[in-house]
Amino acid sequence: MLVPPILAVILGAACADDGDLQRYEASRPSMGTLFQITLYASDATSAQRAFDAAFARVEELNGIFSDYDSNSEANRLSHAAPMERPVQMSKEMGIVLEQSLRLSERADGAFDVTVGPLSRLWRRARRRKELPSAERLQQALAATGYRHVRLDSEKGTAQLLVPDMRLDFGAIAKGFAADETIATLRKLGICRALVNAGGDIAMSEGPPGQTGWRIGIAPLAASDPPSRFLRLANCGIATSGDAWQFVEIAGNRYSHIVDPRTGIGTTDRSSVSVVARDCTTADSLASAITVVGPRDGIRLAEQTCGASCLIVRVEDEQAKTYESQRFPASEPKKG
Repeated sequence: MLVPPILAVILGAACADDGDLQRYEASRPSMGTLFQITLYASDATSAQRAFDAAFARVEELNGIFSDYDSNSEANRLSHAAPMERPVQMSKEMGIVLEQSLRLSERADGAFDVTVGPLSRLWRRARRRKELPSAERLQQALAATGYRHVRLDSEKGTAQLLVPDMRLDFGAIAKGFAADETIATLRKLGICRALVNAGGDIAMSEGPPGQTGWRIGIAPLAASDPPSRFLRLANCGIATSGDAWQFVEIAGNRYSHIVDPRTGIGTTDRSSVSVVARDCTTADSLASAITVVGPRDGIRLAEQTCGASCLIVRVEDEQAKTYESQRFPASEPKKG
């Protein structure tokens, strides 16, 4: 079984003494979003070395999971479908694919990294502001389905079984990259850091003298301020919803998040925030919960070790909040 490195004990450089630490920030675009890193280091040279290593790791992962880079490992696998025999994967691909397929099974297909044909169809629909034709939708659905992936974790191989399959790691890869960035920083002795990958946030210890990082929960509408604040450390948090990416067609609002089972973009206005032990889990679980809705979503979160969720959605033109039992307590909005 492939073990995520974020769950392993990391033997790296010793952490710097808190009294010597200063705050440093840097950002760089990758994976279709902006990676922002905040860290505490003893000096600018140490900070720059950490930033260089962290962003280099992100670029390595982009070369594996990118949907837009024709030479990425994900696209090479997709272009080889259907495969007559299993092909070797990178360690990172194996870890993410294994975790993805497990969640697909638990969520009854509401999360599915083979959703690529549907994702491409809806990108075109958003550009043209017209629904996909029934024929194209059926063609895309025929090429979608996590059960069409044969994974051998022991041998590190995968096999895509039907024609025109296309992997899309958009709902998990950024979370994984954020976790890997934190792991890279730890190896360099940077033990107080936060990585924001377009809203998917991984963090280690909080700033010196604080119990954690102050994190604002994304609102239901993009123009609104954070709905609440949390104090978090050594975990991941991700928010999924249609506040920023949606299209209106014939009076209906469709999210960029597609239900892999129906091929249709979700139509409920919602914002789902998940706190988990790592950002890989938070990222993927938030997407799954957005698709399945509050009742099944809360059940899914509560059945995931170390995870909790907050769901805000519009019902009868009013915002209604659903919260799992373990979701962290809020902090005052000021202070």
